[in-house]
Amino acid sequence: MASVQMKHVALLLLVLNFCMYVIVLGIGSWSMNRAIDHGFIIGPGFNLPAHFSPIYFPMGNAATGFLVTFALIAGVVGVASAIVGLNHVRTWTGESLPSAASAATISWTLTLLAMGFACKEIQLSIRNARLRTMEAFLIILSATQLLYIAAIHGASSFRRT
Repeated sequence: MASVQMKHVALLLLVLNFCMYVIVLGIGSWSMNRAIDHGFIIGPGFNLPAHFSPIYFPMGNAATGFLVTFALIAGVVGVASAIVGLNHVRTWTGESLPSAASAATISWTLTLLAMGFACKEIQLSIRNARLRTMEAFLIILSATQLLYIAAIHGASSFRRT
């Protein structure tokens, strides 16, 4: 009985995480597109600026480039983790648990890395509303992804008895 309840909790967290990772991907993609369109423009005969950075973003602060890059990586791996997790919740067997748990753990660690850059960006305090939204989603995702990992591992202890 407890295993069935954990299955529903895991499914709820999985759907929530999937939606939040898609939102992070959307905001991160917008930020990357804006940085490409409005970044440094170097033409023939021009030299690179003295403080040129390949991860320069025209909005935000010095941490924005790192935040967006790692948020995009965490978002893609998070969506892939959610797809693997859906397969695990569908079958709900011990054979599908290791792949779902390892994908979720990798996604969680990348989300924690992006969350660290989000905290740095908050500390530097010059950013727009979309970046604030992405920071909030990354901080929330770091907690909900951990809860999802705990839910699928907790259910495995109930299935063994």
